[in-house]
Amino acid sequence: MKKKHGWPFVFFLFFLISCSAAWGAGLWLYEAGTPDMGTAAAGRAALANDASTAGSNPAGMTRLERSQMLIGIQPLYLKSEFSPESGTTVSGSDGGNSGGWVMAGNLSYVHKLDEDWSLGVMAGSYFGLGLDPSDDWVGRYYVTEAEFITFGVNPGVGYRINDNFSVGAGISVVYAELTQKASVNNVLDRIPDGKLKVEDDDVGYGANLGGLWEISKGTRFGLTYRSEVEIEFEDVAKLEGLGPLLAAALNRAGLLGSKVDLEMNIPQAVMLSGYHQLDERWAIVGNLGWQDWSEFGKSDIVVSSDTVTKLTQDRNYDDTWHAALGLQYRIDDPLLLSVGIAYDSSPVDDEDRTLDLPLDRQIRYAAGIQYDLNEDVTLGFAYEFVDLGDAEIDQNRGPLAGRAVGDYDPNHIHFINFNAIWRF
Repeated sequence: MKKKHGWPFVFFLFFLISCSAAWGAGLWLYEAGTPDMGTAAAGRAALANDASTAGSNPAGMTRLERSQMLIGIQPLYLKSEFSPESGTTVSGSDGGNSGGWVMAGNLSYVHKLDEDWSLGVMAGSYFGLGLDPSDDWVGRYYVTEAEFITFGVNPGVGYRINDNFSVGAGISVVYAELTQKASVNNVLDRIPDGKLKVEDDDVGYGANLGGLWEISKGTRFGLTYRSEVEIEFEDVAKLEGLGPLLAAALNRAGLLGSKVDLEMNIPQAVMLSGYHQLDERWAIVGNLGWQDWSEFGKSDIVVSSDTVTKLTQDRNYDDTWHAALGLQYRIDDPLLLSVGIAYDSSPVDDEDRTLDLPLDRQIRYAAGIQYDLNEDVTLGFAYEFVDLGDAEIDQNRGPLAGRAVGDYDPNHIHFINFNAIWRF
């Protein structure tokens, strides 16, 4: 006999939907432990000066005169604090800093087969981050801990068609791990909050394509496309500390021990970059880009118990646009100074923004320096400050979750990058 799903089912699905995605700040990371962090990634698809082009634009591998390896070490510090405002109905703290220190990095290698063919691989991450506010914060019924970690390996090949045109292609293999926790309101049983946890990992696959047009020795354009990567998480939602009334209701609905499937897409993206050398010392670089966040905002959720329920949660996300501009200055033969600024539009309007994914527009300010130790080794350092916006929130999902009104202030990331290049 098919059981009826009343308010307990809706209540349970509310938590599952809240767990569909909860990664802080700006999921798409241009900061990948590479030297172009010094220009805020401006010119990324056209620079093609080091082995990281294996992942950013495989066509650029044809510009490298020798085989080379790049290692990047990149610690980052996320500062993100929610400031509750009047209208918030749940008592609690502001959650403190939801961020903290995270270690990231990059390993890239390009092997020159001959003047026309090059093989390469890049390993690192371009998508992720997390939230970890205190357990007593006002948004605890939406999220108390969330972590989305990705690690990708991107092998590719580049081919020089002629003196002016090169093309390249690669395959992306992305490992993703999701951990999501939220409190459960036991107000019906008049006891302390329960706990909900969803945790799983998966491997997704995608592709990237690139082209490089070298108009002259000092002017070139790069165009890249990165496909979406489908990720599917499956787990039995772990519920602890439920009150007897709520537990009995969920059990009657057949939802205790149910399996949750969450399907999501890391967005596809297009980037056009340019590099132009103004004179022997100065060069200007820039980007225009697009990312398909409207598809990321549509997540398929499947709950399997004695019946199977599937719904698509649409967060009303918009596609985003990216623009970046940078300058490089050759101080002398071994020293290259870079500066840059970049802007990414918000994927979500204020009225649709949620506590579990407080995304907003992003502005990047960066500077870096490269030093040629000798003809075989280059050492580099870069710093970048990312302003993540104030991410205004006004979210209300009924009396059990409460209403949360406020914004994130401060809300930014500090990136520090140490990199080394070996040519052989």
